[in-house]
Amino acid sequence: MTASRAGQWVPGRPDLQLLALTATLLVIGLVTVYSASFVIALARFGQPNYYITRQVIWAGLGCMLMVAAIRTDYRRYETFAVPIMLATIGALVAVLVVGIEGGGARRWIGVGEFTVQPSEFAKLAVIVYLAAWLAGKGDSIRSFEHGLVPFVLIISSVAVLIMLEPNLGTSLVLLLITVTMIWVAGASLLQMIALGSTGFVVMLVLALKEGYRADRIAAFVNPEADPLGNGFQTLQALMAMGNGGITGLGLGASRAKFFYIPESHTDGVFAILGEEAGIIATSFVLLLFMAFMVRGFQIARRSRDQFGMLVATGITTWFTLQALLNIGGITRVIPLTGVPLPFLSYGGNALAAELLAVGVLVSVSRFGTDRGGYMDRDHKVAPDRKIIRRGQQ
Repeated sequence: MTASRAGQWVPGRPDLQLLALTATLLVIGLVTVYSASFVIALARFGQPNYYITRQVIWAGLGCMLMVAAIRTDYRRYETFAVPIMLATIGALVAVLVVGIEGGGARRWIGVGEFTVQPSEFAKLAVIVYLAAWLAGKGDSIRSFEHGLVPFVLIISSVAVLIMLEPNLGTSLVLLLITVTMIWVAGASLLQMIALGSTGFVVMLVLALKEGYRADRIAAFVNPEADPLGNGFQTLQALMAMGNGGITGLGLGASRAKFFYIPESHTDGVFAILGEEAGIIATSFVLLLFMAFMVRGFQIARRSRDQFGMLVATGITTWFTLQALLNIGGITRVIPLTGVPLPFLSYGGNALAAELLAVGVLVSVSRFGTDRGGYMDRDHKVAPDRKIIRRGQQ
């Protein structure tokens, strides 16, 4: 170090608590995906390791993206928020034009041996764009003409493109993230009611328009009415978790993964975890997500600028909502949404996007909170505890 570095901002160390939570969820996810996908991979491809091999590769890619994001000052993303959003919209349009169709949906773009799902990365892109847009609006966010209307038009374009795939679950997550971020940014109660009610009505109409979505709602209300049809997945998931009891049947011993739960390695992975490792494991996972949520919002609260606070809020809300929607659907607290469980469900694109988002969140903690500080003449770092709140900029 040299004397010329005196007064220079020095980022803090990576948030080890957040990284430990992420690593634990990731390891649990890889083990559960391997167990849940073994049978279906053998039946479809003759290779029991087919899905876990790809999940591990994507996990490696995601970890590299996470490390790169941790080392990058998150404030750089604010400068490129518009290009990031335009690229995201372009990718979503490309999916509808030249995308790969599977399971009645067109959500992927082929890239060699792998496929890319832009809607998964769109969540982070929307969060970064919204944070930059809202941070730059200040008090004008309370204006319908200059605040809410342009905001709704921009976000609606992304949501509509994702709905057309169709992917209502991701659109629902984006809506809830959007509502949370605009509320934290200082929107009025009237704006929140208008935005939330409009989004809810649109989602409800779309849900009832498609037969399979209406079937999910019917299965939630009364799965016993059609136990071999619409209610089959819900009942089998509940039965699997019930069979697991407190300690579970043992790793690899699930019976539900033998095609009783459709796509047990994706949406139904929490039920497989409950069957094999019991209430102890599922409760532990719930505690991990709760700890992640608390830590994420702590980072948001301690952020030194509006952009960092909103980015941290958006990312934390994203993971919290998806965990609630997935686990709530499996346990019949809410209807099934098809939303994957962060870090645990099979899905390489989702996992890579989630790990990248964790990297951005850690970057906010390193560069944007009092974990860092300014170097003095003795080459010691003095924490900067000045927190810039909304309305103080």
